[in-house]
Amino acid sequence: MEVQLKPRRESSWTSLCPRAAHLWPARNGMFLGSEAKPGVQGSAREVLVPEGPLYRVAGTAISISCNVSGYEGPSQQDFEWFLYRPEAPEAALGIVSTRDTHFSYAVFGPRVAAGEVQVQRLQGDAVLLKIARLQAQDAGIYECYTPSTDARYLGSYSGKVELRVLPDALQVSAASPPGPRGRQAPASPPRLTVHEGQELALGCLARTSTQQHTHLAVSFGRAVPEAPVGRATLQEVVGLRPDLAVEAGAPYAKRLAAGELRLAKEGAERYRMVVGGAQAEDAGTYHCTAAEWIQDPDGSWAQIAEKRAVLAHVDVQTLSSQLAVAVGPGERRIGPGEPLELLCNVSGALRPAGRHAAYSVGWEMAPAGAPGPGRLVAQLDTEGVGSLGPGYEGRHIAMEKVASRTYRLRLEAARPGDAGTYRCLAKAYVRGSGARLREAASARSRPLPVHVREEGVVLEAVAWLAGGTVYRGETASLLCNISVRGGPPGLRLAASWWVERPGDGELSPGPAQLVGGVAQDGVAELGVRPGGGPVSVELVGPRSHRLRRLHGLGPEDGGVYHCAPSAWVQHADRSWYQAGSARSGPVTVYPYTHALDTLFVPLLVGAGVALVTGATVLGTITCCFMKRLRKR
Repeated sequence: MEVQLKPRRESSWTSLCPRAAHLWPARNGMFLGSEAKPGVQGSAREVLVPEGPLYRVAGTAISISCNVSGYEGPSQQDFEWFLYRPEAPEAALGIVSTRDTHFSYAVFGPRVAAGEVQVQRLQGDAVLLKIARLQAQDAGIYECYTPSTDARYLGSYSGKVELRVLPDALQVSAASPPGPRGRQAPASPPRLTVHEGQELALGCLARTSTQQHTHLAVSFGRAVPEAPVGRATLQEVVGLRPDLAVEAGAPYAKRLAAGELRLAKEGAERYRMVVGGAQAEDAGTYHCTAAEWIQDPDGSWAQIAEKRAVLAHVDVQTLSSQLAVAVGPGERRIGPGEPLELLCNVSGALRPAGRHAAYSVGWEMAPAGAPGPGRLVAQLDTEGVGSLGPGYEGRHIAMEKVASRTYRLRLEAARPGDAGTYRCLAKAYVRGSGARLREAASARSRPLPVHVREEGVVLEAVAWLAGGTVYRGETASLLCNISVRGGPPGLRLAASWWVERPGDGELSPGPAQLVGGVAQDGVAELGVRPGGGPVSVELVGPRSHRLRRLHGLGPEDGGVYHCAPSAWVQHADRSWYQAGSARSGPVTVYPYTHALDTLFVPLLVGAGVALVTGATVLGTITCCFMKRLRKR
């Protein structure tokens, strides 16, 4: 970097630009036509420009900084830029000035007038020389000159830096073949269609033949469909920086960290981007941008060239736009105990489930007139494992895949409670980072009505307390007679006894508690007796049940009892279902106290009081007698 003022400038420059002659210092070192401003004693003017040589590519832009320090006079200094071309190193060509709009030589005049070449003031003592599009003839030595405002002619008044203009040797293009795994429609640029959840892979070729040591930075970007391509609309997906670091744009940072987004260099010129688990927002026009960087002598990196190529127009076929569910056969009417079969067909332009996608299929049932999709009956998960919904455990229900996209639900023995509206629910999942599944779409079929004939069983129950009145310590027997009308042959009855007792400090009865009962298969089921002790439940007749308490009643056994019979039917698959139920009227049990029990307590209290009184009187008389006897 040269920082000296040539003595020849006064004669040569003033002859070329007479308008500036009065600004040159006089022979005694003072300025002509200006008053000296006080400054720092011993300071010297210094003009600084970047260290050279600088390498830039033809057709690109450049900005060269220049600042002055150690000056005297006004804070706003003027700057003049000159160019010394290699073919005429002694000829200074005026480029642009901050104080003279007519400063430019003829070779730069039109470019300065068009704004292609300009000087931009950063502050009073610093400017930038900006050239929008470099030309080969712009190579040479650039000089930044600052007319002096100092009281003394001391220091340097100009700085020089060499600029070398390189030919554009950067090339970028789409790799062939394009590479995404999916359908490809012939187009220019290619149009690719991938399914949601699949991998999207794109390749790019970038090379340079620049003789200088440069680094390439390659990035893949996406623009929304039909949007014009530019820095404002192009969203970076992932890029390889000049220092070989891989970075992603803000919306893709998490996917890069999770391993769903990858960028690799394959060979000397090929770069490959892979987007795992394509999503709907990944659709758009993809571009490859290659930038050539060079390290300036001051250690900073400067971009000297950039080119962009269109790789492909990518359409993502979402699962929600493909998934469709149909059910059959039509409306079903069956009798109780008969098998019920329903078919579900999952259709659409779906690829078979595999590494990138998985599917689950299930059946839901809602009682007739009930809102909503209803409760789950059975389903096959993404691994093909079947499961039953709540309330269907223990029943013979099968959910299976009978064809590539057809699923069957089979209930071996339908019950009246199975009547309702059935829907088939299909869900599509795509794999995220690792083995994590993300639900991408779901679809329900139209409602399919199913009618199951009722058995027509009518139950009635009458319960009473044998004997009418019970006392504490006795045994109470509760009887329940059941009448049945209708129903198929082989109908079984079950009966259970329940009691409602008020809690501590409460007057109204609490929730019913099971005391005991007999199931439809004759197995006794015993609950908890409020007063403790054993309970026996007996079937005293085909339609008569008895609840008996042993070892005496207590006050805790009092309460309101009722009998709850139910009718059950067993199907060929050995499963039971409830065909009807009823509830008897309330029976109040209150253990009374015997009359002798009411006299026993006062008698004990009276006897105790008499004994205590007699003992007290006898002790008093004996004590007085012994005292008188001692005196004698």
